[in-house]
Amino acid sequence: MRLRNSVGRLWERTWHKHYGKDTPLIRLFGLVAATIVCFAGNSLLCREALGHGTMDPATFTFLRLCSGALVLALLSKARGGDISTTSEAGYAGAVSLFAYAALFSWAYVRIAAGVGALVLFAVVQLTMLASAVRSGTGPRGVQWLGVAIALAGVAVLALPGATAPDPVGVVLMAGSGVAWGVYSLLGRRVATPLAVTTASFVRAVPLALGALLFAVLMSAEGPRWNWRTLGLSIASGGLASGLGYTIWYTALPRLDATRAAVVQLAVPLLAATGGIVLLGEKPTLVLGVAAVAILGGMALTIVGPGVRSPA
Repeated sequence: MRLRNSVGRLWERTWHKHYGKDTPLIRLFGLVAATIVCFAGNSLLCREALGHGTMDPATFTFLRLCSGALVLALLSKARGGDISTTSEAGYAGAVSLFAYAALFSWAYVRIAAGVGALVLFAVVQLTMLASAVRSGTGPRGVQWLGVAIALAGVAVLALPGATAPDPVGVVLMAGSGVAWGVYSLLGRRVATPLAVTTASFVRAVPLALGALLFAVLMSAEGPRWNWRTLGLSIASGGLASGLGYTIWYTALPRLDATRAAVVQLAVPLLAATGGIVLLGEKPTLVLGVAAVAILGGMALTIVGPGVRSPA
């Protein structure tokens, strides 16, 4: 009993040192967990909609952003928000959001899911870590070990099925990772997550419409979709993207860039697990090894000593 109480007090002091006494542990963990579930669900929805050639990337991106904007606008209005007066909602968030969604969609039809997950989340982490190092809040000590272990876990999870990936697809997914890293870094500065996320989605819709019109002009087939993929794209935009990104923006000010980058490495792991549970894929030893590496690396980075910039 005495040992358990001592461990509890040590954990509480460590938590308060990094995150402050006004940030409850269960609340932050809940926000991060909900975000990871939304991101993984979004990955599964995107795979299902784009993986069979029944919907084109431009249509999926447009419907995804439209449905996200509509759901968030209704939610924001219900809570009395007004995105037109949100000074934090600049156009940088909208451009980075559109770039992430568009490049992700086009990359997903050229490379395998495992390669895409590895490239996307590795580049996201590198983008956010580069910003953290530049601002003097990068990994310190054992955190570097945690970053390396978590990245190795993602590589173990994604690489075994990858053979000669399409170089254009890899470049597109890398660009998507940079855009998402920028979008996440912008989210660390906002005080009104719902309003800013809504504004970003609304302002990204015209960009997606322009991309759709351009794709239609350049393609002899025109948009491809059916009622099933329509439902998948709406679920991806309205639920997994819109609400998920709002939750992520709520959690980001409570995380430094290093920890915000590393916790996202759980997404490909959860997506692979979702494939087993929902899509009937068989569990493998590779998934078990990756799970240990990713979760262990995340733990080292989150609780390891580091410098956190003021929120």
